[in-house]
Amino acid sequence: MRNCLFPLSCLIFSSALFAQQTGILFQWETSSGKIWKTFGEEAAQLKYEGEIKNGEPEGLGVSSFHGTTFIGKWKEGKKHGQGTYTSSFGIRYTGEFKQGKRDGKGTLTTPDGEKYVGEFKDGKKDGQGIFTSPDGEKYVGEFRQDKFHGQGTYTWSDGTQYIGVFKKGLQSGQGTLTYGKGKLEGDRYEGEFKEGRKHGQGIYISSDGRKYTGEWIESKNDVQVKLILDDGDEYSGGWKEGKLHGQGIYSFSDGGMYEGGFKDGKRHGQGTNTWPDGNKYVGEWKYGKSHGHGVFSWADGESYSGEWKDGKYDGYGTYTLADGRKGVGEFRNDKPWNITNYDSFGHVTGSWVEGEKQ
Repeated sequence: MRNCLFPLSCLIFSSALFAQQTGILFQWETSSGKIWKTFGEEAAQLKYEGEIKNGEPEGLGVSSFHGTTFIGKWKEGKKHGQGTYTSSFGIRYTGEFKQGKRDGKGTLTTPDGEKYVGEFKDGKKDGQGIFTSPDGEKYVGEFRQDKFHGQGTYTWSDGTQYIGVFKKGLQSGQGTLTYGKGKLEGDRYEGEFKEGRKHGQGIYISSDGRKYTGEWIESKNDVQVKLILDDGDEYSGGWKEGKLHGQGIYSFSDGGMYEGGFKDGKRHGQGTNTWPDGNKYVGEWKYGKSHGHGVFSWADGESYSGEWKDGKYDGYGTYTLADGRKGVGEFRNDKPWNITNYDSFGHVTGSWVEGEKQ
């Protein structure tokens, strides 16, 4: 027997087992819909070669048009049953068809490397399936209308993973987000999501075991939270990359409170800190320490107003005692350096020069 270049065509046209008619048809577009005719031009109409019944493709057959092909089963002129569809630009589907559409189980691949293995309905991904992207991301779970919908697991290429409910392609409902490689590695959020973002009640557990429990509202530009920490402290304000960030109010379990700016989980920028013993600082902060210009008032009436560095008065300032006496000038490392002392009436009473009392 001669070698056959097109095995399916050879099978269709040479086997004596086929009782159905075989031949060539062309699909024509008409005002009433698509119809099949025995004549046409390959450049203008889709061409079909295979089994025919009542003037339509029925059984095994091959269709082609401008580089797009289908090899498989047909019924009443439409793709129906097992087959392989390949588009001219590289999309390929192998699986089940129903009434001309992908329907049932199959595998869909794209030229850019995306792959879906799972269930289809009415031409779309629908049911259980597995999606993988060319950069290594993966989704395993439920689909509806070509989108992640229902229970599923999405894993990013850096190892970050979300397990929970999806709606119209986005995390929405109850879920757990565990962070992979990077600043937040090992951190975890368990709670409610909405449209792909943390929204509602949830618990954030950092890699060191610290827990933040409360309400989350995440927008495109920032995250606002109302939290209770596991040590009883409370926080209401901004949040970024697993830490307090932006404007907020932090209430300590011992009665103290800070209101102002945060950065990377620490007091930063302008803010006011009050202590349970009545002491108070109003001014600038840098990574958790008073730094810049600020005023510290003690509960006993003393105060310091001036420059700070790394949590200590350092630079030009005024130290005032409860009885009105003052030291004005330069301080270093919480101590007088070049200072002039005044009594409560403004008279000079002494001085410090380079840290030495005169």
